[in-house]
Amino acid sequence: MRPVSIHTAAWRYPGGTPDANFNLDQIVQYAQTLERGCFDAFFMADHLAVLNMPMDALKRSATVTSFDPLTLLPALAMKTRRLGLIATASTTFEPPYLIARRFASLDHISGGRAGWNMVTTSNPDAARNFGHTEQMEHGERYRRAREFYDVVTGLWDSWAEDAFVRDVDSGVFLDPDRMHVLDHEGEFFNVRGPLNIARPVQGWPLIVQAGASEAGKQLAAETAEMVFTSQRTLEDGKAFYADVKDRMESVGRSRDHMKILPGALVVVGDSEAEAREKRALLDSLVHYDSGVASLSIALGQDASAFDPDGPLPPIPETNAGKSGRDRVIKLARDEGLTVRQLAGRYGGHAGLAMVGTVHSIADEMETWLMESGSDGFNVMFPYLPAGLDDFVDKVVPELQRRGLFRTEYEGVTLRENLGLPRPENQFFKP
Repeated sequence: MRPVSIHTAAWRYPGGTPDANFNLDQIVQYAQTLERGCFDAFFMADHLAVLNMPMDALKRSATVTSFDPLTLLPALAMKTRRLGLIATASTTFEPPYLIARRFASLDHISGGRAGWNMVTTSNPDAARNFGHTEQMEHGERYRRAREFYDVVTGLWDSWAEDAFVRDVDSGVFLDPDRMHVLDHEGEFFNVRGPLNIARPVQGWPLIVQAGASEAGKQLAAETAEMVFTSQRTLEDGKAFYADVKDRMESVGRSRDHMKILPGALVVVGDSEAEAREKRALLDSLVHYDSGVASLSIALGQDASAFDPDGPLPPIPETNAGKSGRDRVIKLARDEGLTVRQLAGRYGGHAGLAMVGTVHSIADEMETWLMESGSDGFNVMFPYLPAGLDDFVDKVVPELQRRGLFRTEYEGVTLRENLGLPRPENQFFKP
């Protein structure tokens, strides 16, 4: 959730909420609806720049501004009881100590429902916002991310579970022997520690990752417990699923300790025709200026000079994200799309879309689950609130009837609800 939806035109859809990015009351209602539908989590994307597209596109975009996730999610924690709260935070610019502290705080505030979507940032405009004159090279970003993970998780383990004795009679608040000073010295970071927050409720907040490049998949295999991915077809989904799970085993991790969730735009209709009409209306609200800007971001280079009605020209590699570029090229090749058609798709949603009736959508989800294409889905609503209400009130009951989805939460923490283990403290054994 962006939170008005990932689709560029969602804010224009009839009955929508154009101001939802800064309408806290509305966002609270969305979160409470998700919890009523027994969703695992509210997963919030984030950007670190406004000026990442031409002004003709920027003026039409509702996705360039929103609350800071780590400011919004503690507020949502106060209005929900079981819903996980996952925030995106980049490893490319901020220091790991601050990230460790913020997510530990969110985990305590929420009673163990925090998740960190660990991303690298390829946007050069974001780099300039943090005082960098040049964008960090792709491989360097991922090396930094891997070390960043080690620092953050090391800081989360600064204190043993029984470190804070709080003995009123003796006046001893903490046991120094149950405190670990990290003293990390690496390629990118020198961090002393310890973290000035007790160990998080979950041990570590859930680690989420979204990279699909070779470096991204390897980082996920080594670190992630949930992966948000973007395969459009079951065939591609199965290949990605097997690849990342195999990589996990090769580094000594259990395949069961990661949930892979492809993003799925879900449009529900009382008939197939009605669902297609809803999707067509939504996509018709995407202006070409917005579409070509989104296409440019995915390609890592300006597509506005391309012939709109011609095929996609050869696209050289850049220092931007590689998996997005590769997906564009594959989509253009597989479907023979023109630049204009690609822009229309990327201005809306170019990934997996489930457009149909309650039964056809449940059938498709069941197929992905049974054939090891995914462990679940990162459901993206086409417009709000109606798209969210349609899913919770119509699709969820059908998934529950089939035994594919919970009817109540299994536990209190996000890890418990996902069936994932609580990490042991690497410095203090029970």
